[in-house]
Amino acid sequence: MPGKTPDKEPVDNGGYRGGKDIVEKEKDEASSLKHKGKKPTKEGEEEMTVVVPPSKSSKRSSVPPNDADGDVAMEDSDKVDDGEGKVDPVAQTINDIKANFALLDRAVALFDARFTLRALRSISALRKRLTPDIISQVISETYLSSSAWEHVARRLLAAIGKQDVSLGRQPSSEMEVDSESKPSTKNGSKKESKDPIPEVDVFLGILIQVYLFDSRQYRQGAELSQYLAERVRLLNRRTLDSLAAKVYFYFSLFCEQLDPPGPSSQSATASLRPTLLAALRTAVLRKDIDTQAAVIVLLLRNYLSTSHIAQADLLVSHTQFPENAANNQVARFLYYLGRIRAIQLRYTEAHDHLTAATRKAPSSTCALGFSQTATKLLLVVELLMGDIPDRATFRQPAMEQALHPYFLLVQAVRVGDLENFEATIAEHADTFRRDHTYTLILRLRQNVIKTGIRMMSLSYSRISLRDICIRLHLGSEESAEYIVAKAIRDGVIEATLDRERGFMKSKEIGDVYATREPGEAFHDRIRACLALHDESVKAMRFPMNQHRLELKSAQEAREREREMAKEIQEGDLDEDDLGGDFEGM
Repeated sequence: MPGKTPDKEPVDNGGYRGGKDIVEKEKDEASSLKHKGKKPTKEGEEEMTVVVPPSKSSKRSSVPPNDADGDVAMEDSDKVDDGEGKVDPVAQTINDIKANFALLDRAVALFDARFTLRALRSISALRKRLTPDIISQVISETYLSSSAWEHVARRLLAAIGKQDVSLGRQPSSEMEVDSESKPSTKNGSKKESKDPIPEVDVFLGILIQVYLFDSRQYRQGAELSQYLAERVRLLNRRTLDSLAAKVYFYFSLFCEQLDPPGPSSQSATASLRPTLLAALRTAVLRKDIDTQAAVIVLLLRNYLSTSHIAQADLLVSHTQFPENAANNQVARFLYYLGRIRAIQLRYTEAHDHLTAATRKAPSSTCALGFSQTATKLLLVVELLMGDIPDRATFRQPAMEQALHPYFLLVQAVRVGDLENFEATIAEHADTFRRDHTYTLILRLRQNVIKTGIRMMSLSYSRISLRDICIRLHLGSEESAEYIVAKAIRDGVIEATLDRERGFMKSKEIGDVYATREPGEAFHDRIRACLALHDESVKAMRFPMNQHRLELKSAQEAREREREMAKEIQEGDLDEDDLGGDFEGM
């Protein structure tokens, strides 16, 4: 009978089961036959077994059951959501640190320093979450008590005061991610962990350096840095070059914070120079570009901190900064070179170096301090050259507050007001000393006087020396006469000096575009653009030996085609064996 139901109960397919008043008898029969895999037959016809694919609702593995009223219970799903939303920050930090170990392994296996640089870039995101407990837990899970590098692990743990931590501790179940996908032996046991590579040791040492520097433990940091620098030197691995540069960088920072500070010859900064010079010599012999660039920059910083300008100049003249160095190291080198040239009164070269340093400075907020420092020195050099900086430089949101004392200084120099200039120096002397520009700013007094004379030569066709003396607050007319004569000789103003009558007569200003000045300015801009293009081309990087792999694959393809063509000619292969038509070479 059509209304008769099958003997077996229909299989629950995850459909709607609530509300009996809306369920019809025909739908029950159709669904029961569908779940049985049989198609309803008419009279006189045989039954056909039909395979019905499961509906979308049956594929849902976590559909909650209905209650008596037909409503769906949501308690279990809420529990699942709450469990997935909570992430242990300690476990997350440990997993992030261990993720860098895989990058270091790939860097060693492929001999590609880009994976090491990726691991180093992650330090900025990890440094705020580093604690002695997290670092010690990573070390204990990475090293075994019977490992050959056990002494390295003990030395790293001693630097953070965790000597009693046991090695070879297994991670907890909460920290294991995708445990089912981990490799296992035939017996089902987990694969034995191997000893970590030396790159992992140095990377963990850098993390400890960062933690000690942030926690102001400079003495412990200097001792650890000395140990890491010696270990890097003894290992002599090219895959450690980028890590070694970072080790020496923090080594120098720790020594700068130790007592006695400053330009004292007994300071830790001065005692670090033999170590840096030995590292530079070794890096040049090993063609270690990263360490070479970093150590040259650190040595220049070291010499400038103790005011040894002559030694810094000798270092620049006797060494060659690597062309393929990182952009950050190039920017630092150009900044220190600009400072040296500014102190040596070579303002044009200093201006070129500082301009290139500000252009190469990273645009991120983490490098804002470097951009501000380089811009401050660049403004002072421009004033010493007799130029007035653009006002838009002081209107940048990130620079406005830091450059405010220099903005007042530029206003005094632009107008030629000697009294306002001296008042500005007296008010912001501490800021200028902290920026290491105070001695250069004191040289601007003659520039202020020259600017005042230039303004008066443009305003008056003839002015007496007495009026110049009064306006510039000079002591006597003889001083005014000397200053005016020097300005005429230097080409600051176009005028003549009448000593008998005691006045200065300005010449008529001709057409500026008839001179060579516009052409020279245009030539400088073109030269800067070409230099930027050349540096951009040099900075491009490509995968190593990629062209060789392409040539090898193409050669193998041609060999296969020759073999197949030869076999066809000999009758060993047919076109059917090739899977279709074959076109000869």
